[in-house]
Amino acid sequence: MERLIIDVPDKKSALVKQILEELGVTIQKKTPESIVSDYQQKLAQVSVWSDEGIQAIEDAKKAFNSLKPAEW
Repeated sequence: MERLIIDVPDKKSALVKQILEELGVTIQKKTPESIVSDYQQKLAQVSVWSDEGIQAIEDAKKAFNSLKPAEW
């Protein structure tokens, strides 16, 4: 058996479900636990700043703060 995830327009959802059920497809709704699990997996894939990246930002901040506006 193969698992498919599809996006169905709201107006066509009932029709698509009916057709799929007639073809013998099992439809599973997402449980709150699986939604939390998906969210946790996405959070685990968030990248973090490297020390070099943070240093570059700090250097740019110092350079920006040291700028003085031109006098007229």
